[in-house]
Amino acid sequence: MPTSAAALPSPPSSPLPSRRHGRPGPRATRRHIAPLDGLRGLAVLGVLFFHAGHFGGGFLGVDLFFVLSGFLITGLLLKEAADRNGTVGLAAFWERRVRRLLPALTVMIVAVLLLVRAAGPSYLLGFALEDGPWAALQATNWHFISDQVGYWNDGDTRVFSHLWSIGVEWQFYVVWPVVVAVLARRRATRRLVPVIAAAGAVLSLVVMIALVHGPDTTRVYEGTDTRAFSLLLGALMATGPVRRLLSRTPGRLANCLCAALVCGLGAYWCLTGGPSDPFLFRGGLFLHALAAALLIALLAHTPAGPVGRLLGSRPLRELGAVSYSLYLWHWPIYLLLPEDVLGFGGWARTAVLLTLSLAAGWLSKVLVEDPVRFKARWARGRTGAACLAAALAAVAGVCLLVPAPAPGADTVDLTQLTAASG
Repeated sequence: MPTSAAALPSPPSSPLPSRRHGRPGPRATRRHIAPLDGLRGLAVLGVLFFHAGHFGGGFLGVDLFFVLSGFLITGLLLKEAADRNGTVGLAAFWERRVRRLLPALTVMIVAVLLLVRAAGPSYLLGFALEDGPWAALQATNWHFISDQVGYWNDGDTRVFSHLWSIGVEWQFYVVWPVVVAVLARRRATRRLVPVIAAAGAVLSLVVMIALVHGPDTTRVYEGTDTRAFSLLLGALMATGPVRRLLSRTPGRLANCLCAALVCGLGAYWCLTGGPSDPFLFRGGLFLHALAAALLIALLAHTPAGPVGRLLGSRPLRELGAVSYSLYLWHWPIYLLLPEDVLGFGGWARTAVLLTLSLAAGWLSKVLVEDPVRFKARWARGRTGAACLAAALAAVAGVCLLVPAPAPGADTVDLTQLTAASG
């Protein structure tokens, strides 16, 4: 679900020379694209309302996150390769990903484990202790698949069930940059990047269709192989041939296409039957990702159009800026505050949950995400590495030292749970 900043590399008006290469460095040549921040805000808003039980198609916000991630990451990698004669700094790329994702995730895992131990029911604690290490290793999705934890019907028992999408993105970040780095070394092979992205997306769809069977669709919904098409379609739209094609699209036509795609995606979010829709896993998710990828690419081409201005409005941009931490915190808060704890439900409960989630997300961004990401003094060098090691050790320590509930205490009657999973 998380993505890098909604920016794409672009030649600046007055480039500053790099001390090492004598030309603009890849991180110094970005232009910010406000509508993509707004899309991120809409995506997390859909997920929040879906998990609160008010918006049946809101789970598609995760798919939108995937497409955004593929588009932004691939654009940055290809621009870096072009600026550095085919060289991609993989170590630097992964360092940025670690700084972006891991600190806030680790702090959330430790805090949630302690909160569940202090105030949560026994079944939540038992599953949280079991799932916590997998969440820290960015492999929650495969853990749930291997243990046959049904996403659509068992999610209300797992405070870390939403982290499956973080695992999918992280696994993509491990593999795809290597592919781009290898192909980008030569101009001839660099042209294969869009071919590989398109072929990989189609293959991922084929695998999804081949594996979907029975009433439980967790395997195809959470599998990295079966969800890769969303990330790869986003990556495809960031490649040179597609961007050059879109650059020749007249502004008026691009604006009309953006409006049509927004309306189409909105209609699909409102009308989809969710996991009960047989078309969803037999092409529906693929077409949704394709439409989202095209919309993102068009917005990057014409961000100042009517749709771009709407999506780039300040409320959506600010929501998008805090979307990662908000996504991390909202689901544990939802599970720790059911109706019987608050004493009320419906929209009143949703308002409380959203307020607390926004507060937790904002605090996480200000106190953890931003200082680490932008290299505050305490987050640099050996001190930063020591802080990260201490945080990971804290996850291991909490999982090992917090006493597990008594046998049988982690069982639960699913019919008594009221929160909607997704």
